[in-house]
Amino acid sequence: MYRKSTFANGLRIVSESIPYMSSVSLGLFVGTGSRFESPSEQGVSHFIEHLMFKGTFRRSAKEIAEIVDDVGGQLNAATDRENTCYYIKVLPDHLPLAMDVLSDMLLNSKIAGTDVEKERQVVLEEINLYEDSPDELIHDLHLNSLWPGHALGRNILGTRETIGGMDRNTILAYKMNHYAPDKIVIAAAGNLDHDRLVELAHQYWEKVQGSSISQQELIPIFAPGRLMQEKDIEQLHICIGTPGFSHDSDDFYASHVFNTILGGGVSSRLFQSIREDRGLAYSVCSFPTSFRDAGLLTIYTGVSPENSREVVELIRSIVDDIQINGVRPDEVKRAKEQLKAGLMFSMESSASRMSRIGRAEISAREYLTSEKLSAKVEAVTQEQLFELARPLYQKDTTCITALGPVDKAGLEGWS
Repeated sequence: MYRKSTFANGLRIVSESIPYMSSVSLGLFVGTGSRFESPSEQGVSHFIEHLMFKGTFRRSAKEIAEIVDDVGGQLNAATDRENTCYYIKVLPDHLPLAMDVLSDMLLNSKIAGTDVEKERQVVLEEINLYEDSPDELIHDLHLNSLWPGHALGRNILGTRETIGGMDRNTILAYKMNHYAPDKIVIAAAGNLDHDRLVELAHQYWEKVQGSSISQQELIPIFAPGRLMQEKDIEQLHICIGTPGFSHDSDDFYASHVFNTILGGGVSSRLFQSIREDRGLAYSVCSFPTSFRDAGLLTIYTGVSPENSREVVELIRSIVDDIQINGVRPDEVKRAKEQLKAGLMFSMESSASRMSRIGRAEISAREYLTSEKLSAKVEAVTQEQLFELARPLYQKDTTCITALGPVDKAGLEGWS
C-alpha cells in the first residue's frame, strides 16, 4: 500500500494510493520546528510558515490563493515542535497544480522586507489572541514549567521580544539551514499513482542542492513542582502533567489505551466523575503527547475557583484507584474499540492518511497499515496498563500548573 522513493539529494517521497477515493492530499513536511530554535530564534519556524504564503517570484500572495480556489482546493500549513507541514487537498486531476504551488512556495518565496514587516504585525496579533485565550495559554505555561530551559517547553509562536526583534537575515539564514532537501519529505495519499508523483516532484526538486545543519537534540528533563499564575478571568485553568512516552516507547500504544480510560472520552473516568456525576466542570480531559525522545501525559480542566480543590482531589482519587486496583476488563475493551474506530474513521480522509505517513517518515518512524496499528492496540493487556500507571503522578513525577484567579482558589497548600 505504501511506496517510497529517495532522490540523490536526500529528499524522500512517500505515498499511499487509494484508487476509490475522490481526492488526493499532498504535503511537504520539513524536519524543523520550535524544538530546533535557539532562544533568540524563538518563533522563527512559525514566522517562516507565514511568509511562505506571501508570494513567490512567480505568483503574488493573492494569485496563490486564487489559483487554489479556482480548482476548489484547500491550502494550509502548520508548525509543530518537531516539524512544519505545508499541505493541499485537491481533486486527483489537479495533483500537478498542487505540486507546482507547494514547490513554488518552498523554493521560490521572496520573503521580501516589506512582507516581513507586514507579517510581523500579523504574528504579533496572533500572539495577542493566544494570550487572550487562557485555555490555550495554560498548556504552554505548563510545558515551560515542566521542561524548563528546553526548546520543547517554549511557545511555538515566539514572544513579542523575539518576533519584534527578528530581522530578515535571521529568517533567511534559518530557512537556508533547515529547508534543505535532506530534511524534506513529500507525502501524498488518495487517488494517485506513485510513479507519476515522483515524476512531478522530479521537475522541481531533483536538482535542488544543499544539506541541513546537524544539531544535537538535548533530551528534556522533567521538573516536578507547581506554577500558579494569576490572571483576571472567571475560570481557573489547571494542567496536571506526568512524564509520558516517546514515539518509540514499548508502552506507546498502551499509553493511548490508558489515556482513553482515564480522560480520553465521554465515558472516561474523569469525565464521568467530574462532569456527569457532580457537574463541577464543563471541560475535563486527559491527553498524551509524544516526541522523538520524550513524552507527557496531561490532565486538563477549567473550573470555578471555589470548585478547584474538590476537582483536584477527585482527580487524585481517580488516579490512586487505578494505581491500586487497576482498570476493569470492560474499560480496556471499550478503550480499544474507541481507538480502533477512531483510526478507521481517519482512514476515510486522504488528508489524515497523508499526514500519518508524512509525519512518520519525517520522524524516522515506521508507518503501519491500519490492520497492524489495530493489532498493536489489541495487544495491550490489563496487566500492562497496571504496570504503566504505577509511576505516574507521584510526588516526583507530577507538575501542576494553574492560570486564573489562583488567589481566590486558595491553592497555596497544593503540592
